[in-house]
Amino acid sequence: MRIAIGQLWQETNTFNPLATTRADFEAFGILRGTDVVAHMAETNELGGFIQSLRRWPEKPEIVGLVRLPAWPSGRATAETFEWLKAELIGALRTAWPVDGVLLALHGALAAMDHPDVEGEVLEALRQLLGTSVPIVATLDLHANVTRRMVEHADALVLYHTAPHVDVFETGQRGAAVLKRLLAGQSRPVTAFCKVPCVLPAERANTEAAAGVSADLKRKLQALEKQPDVLAAGIATVQPWLDIPDLASAAIVTTAGQPELAQRLCSELADELWQRRREYLPELVSVEEGVRRAHEQAGGLVVLSDAADATTSGAPGDSVWLLREMLKYRWPRPVLVTVVAPEIVAQAQKLGIGANWSGSIGGIRDWRFGIRLPITAQVERVFDARFVMSGHLGRNLAIDMGPSAVLRLGQVRVIVTSRSGPHFAPELFRAAGLDPYAAVVVVAKSPCGFRAVYERQAAAIYSVRAPGCAPPNFWEYEYTEIPRPLWPWDEIDQWQARPEIFGGTQ
Repeated sequence: MRIAIGQLWQETNTFNPLATTRADFEAFGILRGTDVVAHMAETNELGGFIQSLRRWPEKPEIVGLVRLPAWPSGRATAETFEWLKAELIGALRTAWPVDGVLLALHGALAAMDHPDVEGEVLEALRQLLGTSVPIVATLDLHANVTRRMVEHADALVLYHTAPHVDVFETGQRGAAVLKRLLAGQSRPVTAFCKVPCVLPAERANTEAAAGVSADLKRKLQALEKQPDVLAAGIATVQPWLDIPDLASAAIVTTAGQPELAQRLCSELADELWQRRREYLPELVSVEEGVRRAHEQAGGLVVLSDAADATTSGAPGDSVWLLREMLKYRWPRPVLVTVVAPEIVAQAQKLGIGANWSGSIGGIRDWRFGIRLPITAQVERVFDARFVMSGHLGRNLAIDMGPSAVLRLGQVRVIVTSRSGPHFAPELFRAAGLDPYAAVVVVAKSPCGFRAVYERQAAAIYSVRAPGCAPPNFWEYEYTEIPRPLWPWDEIDQWQARPEIFGGTQ
């Protein structure tokens, strides 16, 4: 038996003016063929696929297709879309014949003139494979699941957690579903329901002791323990996608039980809809957030600058919080991050101990950002390379390029050449700084940062600031989304009516 595995992963933010290109995928790290299996066996969904397949009683041959990851950013160019599609189709043609396919997708990748990249890719692969070879794809919890995606995959297996701490395990779950499909005991049946709401991420913490997200996670996990349920998921969608068909979704795949799939999907969709207001975040202004942080008697304060969340596809060079920070004197380090390759190059040229003067911010995000003139000391230059485990990854190699630390009193600005996890403790440690000893950490993340800071923080505040990934996104202009859609519109009545898709096996 031959099982093909591959990955296409990027989360698009259509408010980010920076287009995603082939170079962005190459910078993250493309792998092809046998290198996929050789280098990804311990990492994320691909690692979950590989480890699971290796434990099957009759071990299949694992055939690497291609790994195509890029950090969240703006819409991909049309040329990039065609290249991505050609890479996957070409890899599958080379691998043919195969008995099953496992794909690690994100589910919110949009390109110019192609708002549903994953749906188009799955359709193209299905046309190549025919109906007899099962396709199982994993998706991020923030996927924009479309009818096209459901129609052309035998099963879609979603993360259950936010922060995303079950990425590897989702790969394992996907492989387990494929194993059951290959056993041929029953045809997969999927119930799929779009829910006309888009939900903020700030209160989507599934790892909290209580709350709507934690309740739904436990329900999904319980459903997947039922013998006839292959997969169950809720996608609360990436909010910063101005595209047609944007909405949350519930999806349940069963082993030949359409009535069960429809009933469970309806229950999930109805609960999500009824509890949608519980996702609305409590926000403070930039001024209020910084003031509260300064008044905190001790411990660490984390300020979530979600509007510039690099994990949400924002450009990463907002300095609204930095500008306010510089109005105060701080007893211990304050850690702020900025993406600015041109400043890194200047700092490297000047050398450690020299003063750098210029304007920072507002280059990558010229729509919502500001330029801030500062004079700072070059405290350190370093390479922002590390391996991250926790939110977004297990053993995930990150390379944010040459970087520098600029010091203004106790305020340290960690300047990187490329975008990445601008909240990760590993980033600060690579810069020679201890985030847990700081008085303030600015986390450019809406929720995922909680996985590493919630237990250590004395206080956490979600800040309302301008940017490409605002927590109050419904106050921004969208032109392509379907209407009515909550929270843009009040909808008096809605009831789940799932569609049923039979298996292609």
